[in-house]
Amino acid sequence: MAKQIKLALEQKYLDEIRFALVKEFGYTSVMQAPKLEKIVINMTAGNEVSNSKAIEEVMVELAQITGQKPYQTTAKKSLASWKLREGMPMGGKVTLRREKMWSFLTKLINVALPRVRDFNGTSLKSFDGRGNYAIGIKEEIIFPEISFDKIRKLKGMDVILVTTAKSNKEAFALLKHLGIPFAKGNN
Repeated sequence: MAKQIKLALEQKYLDEIRFALVKEFGYTSVMQAPKLEKIVINMTAGNEVSNSKAIEEVMVELAQITGQKPYQTTAKKSLASWKLREGMPMGGKVTLRREKMWSFLTKLINVALPRVRDFNGTSLKSFDGRGNYAIGIKEEIIFPEISFDKIRKLKGMDVILVTTAKSNKEAFALLKHLGIPFAKGNN
């Protein structure tokens, strides 16, 4: 069995961050320290859901960005204004774990978020109360894998960071140590 190479961010978590969290929150063991469990990326075709070519574009772009094949999401409810029926395909979703998760997070923090126009940090209001954090991205072109010339229409995506933290405070501390650029003040 080949020896697994740890990514720099994952190694930083193992060597420094979890010990800092143990000290900060007074845990009795490093196993109690919150960790990043998975990253879920969701992208829809927006109001073009009735266009099968737009759905295919979403799937291709998600695969390029994440390096993993997405699965197709379907509508749970009908929406007349978008000509959407229950059960129709409307986008794609990818769940990243282990090496791909750490690789994507590194790319998000160091490459993609700095490319956002007028970026002042991610919102402090995007925690769900159970230790998970959502980042809304308006344009997929912030990722280097996406060529602006080949985009027919800009689409946004949701990136959900799922942690084992029990509260927003613990999740905030974990993500801050990992390098998520939070906005200054209350936004």
